[in-house]
Amino acid sequence: MPRFAYTARDRAGKAVTADVEAPSRKDALRVLGARGLQVASVTELAGAGNKNAAAGGKPAAASVVRTPRRNVNVAPRRVECLPFLEALYDLASSGLSAGEAVRLLSVRIKDARLRTLCAGIWEQISEGASLSTAMARFPEVFDPSITNLIQAGEATGSLNDTLARLIAHLTEQRELRRQLLTALAYPIFMVVVAFGVIMFFLFFLLPRLQGLLTSLGGKMPTSTRLLIALSEFAIHYGVFVIIALIFAAISFWRWRASESGRVTTDAWMLQLPLLGPFTVSRTVLAFSQTLSVLLENGITAAEALRMTEKQIENRIHRAAFTTATARVLEGEALSTALGRTGVFPDLVLDRLAVGENTGNVVPSLKQIAHAYQRQISAQLNTFTKVVASGVLMLVFVFVGFIAFAIVNAVFQVSASFKMG
Repeated sequence: MPRFAYTARDRAGKAVTADVEAPSRKDALRVLGARGLQVASVTELAGAGNKNAAAGGKPAAASVVRTPRRNVNVAPRRVECLPFLEALYDLASSGLSAGEAVRLLSVRIKDARLRTLCAGIWEQISEGASLSTAMARFPEVFDPSITNLIQAGEATGSLNDTLARLIAHLTEQRELRRQLLTALAYPIFMVVVAFGVIMFFLFFLLPRLQGLLTSLGGKMPTSTRLLIALSEFAIHYGVFVIIALIFAAISFWRWRASESGRVTTDAWMLQLPLLGPFTVSRTVLAFSQTLSVLLENGITAAEALRMTEKQIENRIHRAAFTTATARVLEGEALSTALGRTGVFPDLVLDRLAVGENTGNVVPSLKQIAHAYQRQISAQLNTFTKVVASGVLMLVFVFVGFIAFAIVNAVFQVSASFKMG
């Protein structure tokens, strides 16, 4: 039976180098996984039991297991990585190896899409790939920063700790997205209701009122004539206006999807009263959260800064951070380089400078992240109140104008009857 030399880490994180006897490489990997080892490499040894030696009488050269190319397993769309990482952490923290945990998930997890993802990852692991390499085969699910963190955890033997920090980081990001959607839901609802009220007045109420006033005769006031003209325009040309607005919105969206359009619109966003400060807060939060997690899990400063760039959504801020990263790689302090960009608030730079001077950069970044999480929540509440109040104000003004026009027309028609 063939023998395989392997290099792995045990559950305590200690490096182990030995050999194992198994019918095939896949069986060897399963045996090692059952022992709780995190396999780094497996090499088939030449020997009497080797199939090639038995066939040709010559010892076979040692062959290193190479990670197979992904060809069959394709991750389904719209699969979030967080549920997979949480399930993996639950099993790994109970004593199972990462490979065995993925194998169990591939057959026992109930969600069909997540089970397909686990099956694809397990196929890669069963053929000799590490967990991080297998996850990297699914870039539509796992960001490169995630796979690099997993790789660092495997290399240092602290995979469970890495998973715990990564899960906490992704949970905070998901909570921020939930807060953002919740904050936008009420203003959008108010806009839809206001639009419906206005359309009801223009398309149904005013045409009937116009017929009534016309039948009574008399000269209508300017406000009423303006309102009726607006109603007639909406009835005859409203469909074309809506189509034009939809076409303009689609064109704008496609232009924003281009790189030049994204840069331009991101620059505009920074000039808006409420969105500008909110965008700065999101940039600070993304920078501090991501960089702290990467540095805490053993990623080098240069690689961590490059990964952090990709987490900054605003293109203007990303370009400024890229320039700061280049200065840091040249030897400049991070706080000084970020200060030159003019993007980050002075208090953030002061906290970061203190962390650099005391050698506690990661705790400083965590403090900044917690502070800006609270600030973003407050900004979202303010944004919701301002937008909702603005929409209500516009609706009240329009309804008041309609009431004034109707009452004014009634009074004027009544006066013309009295004079007659």
